[in-house]
Amino acid sequence: MIRDILRKIPSVDRILSESDILPYISSLGRERTVLIVRAALEDLKAQIIAGQTQDIDGRAIVEYVAGALKTESLSRMRRVINATGVILHTNLGRAVLSGDCIGRMRESAGGYCDLEFDLSEGKRGSRYRKVEKMLTEITGCEAAVVVNNNAAAVLLMLSSLAKGREVVISRGELVEIGGSFRVPDVMTESGAVLREVGTTNKTRAGDYESAIVPDITAMVLKVHTSNFKMIGFTEAPSLKELSEVAGSNGLPLAVDLGSGLMYDITSYGLPYEPSVMECLRDGADIITFSGDKLLGGPQAGIILGKRNYIEKIKDNPLIRALRIDKLNLMCLEETLSHYYSPDDAVRHIPTLKMLTVDLKTLKSRAEAILDGIANMGGIDAGIAEDFSEVGGGSMPGALIKTMVIKLKSSRRSVEQISRRLRLCETPVICRTADDTLIMDMRTIDDGDIGCIVKMLCFVLGDDR
Repeated sequence: MIRDILRKIPSVDRILSESDILPYISSLGRERTVLIVRAALEDLKAQIIAGQTQDIDGRAIVEYVAGALKTESLSRMRRVINATGVILHTNLGRAVLSGDCIGRMRESAGGYCDLEFDLSEGKRGSRYRKVEKMLTEITGCEAAVVVNNNAAAVLLMLSSLAKGREVVISRGELVEIGGSFRVPDVMTESGAVLREVGTTNKTRAGDYESAIVPDITAMVLKVHTSNFKMIGFTEAPSLKELSEVAGSNGLPLAVDLGSGLMYDITSYGLPYEPSVMECLRDGADIITFSGDKLLGGPQAGIILGKRNYIEKIKDNPLIRALRIDKLNLMCLEETLSHYYSPDDAVRHIPTLKMLTVDLKTLKSRAEAILDGIANMGGIDAGIAEDFSEVGGGSMPGALIKTMVIKLKSSRRSVEQISRRLRLCETPVICRTADDTLIMDMRTIDDGDIGCIVKMLCFVLGDDR
């Protein structure tokens, strides 16, 4: 009986000739498709032998193999449409790169580039020379260096300036920031010694002063808490006060800013978030922050500040292990090119555009989507005000007014609709609440509207 069933399994070549399989040969490549088909057929044989699968026909076998190919195809990283309203969505890749960044990569990445070559001298140069020049010009800092992410930047800074010595930090700033990035653990790995001061909710300048010991204390460190906000009975010294404490003791004041906001953007009605420029003005000697948060660029860790400290960081052997790659460096340079003018940055950098877009534009996007699905039956959909989040450990607790589409279907549950949208050719990621699908207009692009309409029509109109 089992032998008879096994004889029905067609050859790999026969499977590859089926119309259901041909699209996967184009998308995955013939060699990879063959490997997946063989593995699927072997798995099917094992199920038959184990008695887990009963008599099957040729069509069922093709569908089984096609399912395996679809699963493999979906497992590849690909573009999705973010309709969650979380602007810096860590699970969806954080900051969206500008068209200028994409163009720069297309222009330069397909060939060689002057990554570490000085064209004027005709010899080896530094990969950091251009980006350092831009950062010093934009911020007014003395020197800068870039590594592959902000965790690496903090690790490198501590290893270079505080190894074997104490770093004074408030107990209320010993945070964990996503992916198990814990400040105390990073300090331990760097070789620095943690010296906690104050209490969880209250720390004063005098607490830092009392903890400083000559020749033992290496720096004063302030960490932006990023993904949580402490309210109520709290107290913390200003950056200017900490700068005075550190400076009077001949120590550097380091600030792990994290979010990377360059300018004050409260004029757009947004919540306050400390900026790089503000930290420099208030006396920070070294600042570290991310490239792919509020800066709106690629993944990177940026360290800038006083030249004597940055030069020590550049001399650390760890810098080679943590260095930024050429593609991210190209994108970072292109992103920074817009920061010579705050208005230019808001116009060109997608993260800042999403933060500052007006409600009228968001409502127009929602209306265009609803117009596209107006003729579909069994749907209850409308436009409503709601709130977006910044995400990515930036502006913790801040809610930004937005416009959303709220949708229900009499034919499918919200979980079914949400799942089907995630599994579309171009996945659309939404949020759900109260048995309602919510699509936030702040994090979609005008160019996404046609695709969203197409995916909604497919998902809501398909009875399979």
